[in-house]
Amino acid sequence: MKIKTIATALLAALGPLLATSVRAADEPALMQPVKSVLDHYLVIHTELAKDSVKGLDEHANAIAKAVKGDDMKMLSADVAKQAETLAKAKDLKAAREAFKRLSASLIKYLADNKAGKGTYHEAYCPMVKASWLQKETQIKNPYMGKEMLTCGTLKN
Repeated sequence: MKIKTIATALLAALGPLLATSVRAADEPALMQPVKSVLDHYLVIHTELAKDSVKGLDEHANAIAKAVKGDDMKMLSADVAKQAETLAKAKDLKAAREAFKRLSASLIKYLADNKAGKGTYHEAYCPMVKASWLQKETQIKNPYMGKEMLTCGTLKN
């Protein structure tokens, strides 16, 4: 009897989390390669928030490759160009500037397709007048990094 009660409580607690994950995976707008693009994008976001460019070229090139290889052309060719520009960035400042344009395109894609609600959050930094996507609800600013990591607000 106790096991059944514990199992019921556990399912009640995890249910909303599991439902969100299932919904995001079921959205046609978040199919491959878009899912892969967003996964690479989030890694880049994390590195920029740490004031790091480690692996950015690899992840940005993976975004470009995914977009170019998509027969369904779900994402604009501009996303591939923006990712290539990011991959070529020689320093943190250039990487952040390229990331702004890539972020704007991905935010527009999600908005136009009404996708990612509850999974991807749009955040905005008034200091640099730019937005980005992140999964967590605690602000991690990729444009200000350690200097002002929590500067910004969630827009959705």
